[in-house]
Amino acid sequence: MITCIRRLPWLIGYDDTVGSHSYLKDGDLAFENGTILQVGGHYEGAVDKQVDGRNFCAMPGLINAHTHPSNQPSFRGVREDLGNPNFYQSGLYDGRTAFVADVDQRRWNARMAYWEMLKSGVTTVVDMSFPYPGWIDAASDSGLRVYVAPLFQDRKWSTADGIRLHYLPEAVSGEKALQAALDLIALAERDGSGRLVGLVAPMAVDVCEPGLIKDGLAAARRLGRPFQLHVGESVLEFQEMTRRNGKTQVQWLDELELLGPDVILGHGLFLGHHPWLHWDFRGDIGILARHQVSVSHCPTVFGRYGITLDSFGGYARAGINMSIGTDTHPHNMIEEMRHAAIHARIAEGRISGGLTADVFNAATLGGARALMREDIGRLAPGARADIVLLDLSSPWMQPIYDPVRCLVHTAADRAVSDVYVDGRLVVDGGEVATMAIDEVARHVSAMQAKAVERASTLDHSGRAAQQIAPMSFAISSVH
Repeated sequence: MITCIRRLPWLIGYDDTVGSHSYLKDGDLAFENGTILQVGGHYEGAVDKQVDGRNFCAMPGLINAHTHPSNQPSFRGVREDLGNPNFYQSGLYDGRTAFVADVDQRRWNARMAYWEMLKSGVTTVVDMSFPYPGWIDAASDSGLRVYVAPLFQDRKWSTADGIRLHYLPEAVSGEKALQAALDLIALAERDGSGRLVGLVAPMAVDVCEPGLIKDGLAAARRLGRPFQLHVGESVLEFQEMTRRNGKTQVQWLDELELLGPDVILGHGLFLGHHPWLHWDFRGDIGILARHQVSVSHCPTVFGRYGITLDSFGGYARAGINMSIGTDTHPHNMIEEMRHAAIHARIAEGRISGGLTADVFNAATLGGARALMREDIGRLAPGARADIVLLDLSSPWMQPIYDPVRCLVHTAADRAVSDVYVDGRLVVDGGEVATMAIDEVARHVSAMQAKAVERASTLDHSGRAAQQIAPMSFAISSVH
């Protein structure tokens, strides 16, 4: 079926001659099933469905290159102020583990996260989760293009006191966990939707033995799939890896020949040059650029800890492909772009550290490049019909001088009206058509309540939930 969105006052098309997005005005956007036929101008071919585009700006669907949907929504209202000063402000190692959702209920977290992504114009997501029941169904039902990335590792983090970090062996060997991940990827790619793709994802550089990382990368290359590994996520990780190896994580990966254009570093934040580390070797960025490695940048979650990348603009100027992910709640990619721009400017002390076009490119073309794709993240003939329509009649988008700036810095998800994934309308007039969000929210609320109730049994010091994550204000007994 051929669909044509007529008389769009603004389109964000892709200009292949310069390899960049460009604005087009007063044109049509036509696609047949899941493939774009024409961007801009007047489409004169036969049309099965015509859409009035006069109040809209068409843009490519956003690519969320790093997220963990199975656990984040039930942290809402709990973890935003939670960090551990003993662990250089990071909340990764202790508070998070005290509020664990039941494995057999995590599909509801995933559904809520997928809903948030669709509402903010995401059409492709890298879902990095430890396997749980119902994952494939939740991903397929969402309507999103999902890169299923089952996490696996040799060891896991543990702390008995919130002061010292330990590495404990996993119950299941890394080798068996890798095979289970590959089996799950194969299952996902047999899904009838055709929108599920695999991504090989050992958890993190400090919890995976070099042999496991090597085997994972070899499997990814054998399958022709992307590969992502958490690297540079915390000061403690940097210290642990330099203690073990006498060199930075990036130097170590380079020495083991575990870098390349098919490799994505999750975060890539605490590398040798970061000013918090005072490390002598400052050449990690050059190594990553030489190997054409991508970085998935997630500013919001680190900003909550008082941490930022140093810096988005510096990495990009060095030749590193930058993509953007949420890695936290809310899964709002437009807000994430705004945070990426602001953090970059603060880190460099200048506006040019992160321009609006730079972060928009990272959330579209950069994500596509990281996933080794040239048919997503852009509106161009032959690309997949992953399309977002922004409502220009919204006061949040007015006055319209520059639509992308209006979107990123003011309107955010409030302007997202319609979302097509592979030519299928999955958000219609701001409403997600693929799930009943009220039912999902009820399940997530019940899951959080249960996690809060048992937090003391999982906390290293037996603290109750309100000791771990105190309320913003005391609950008063005065009425």
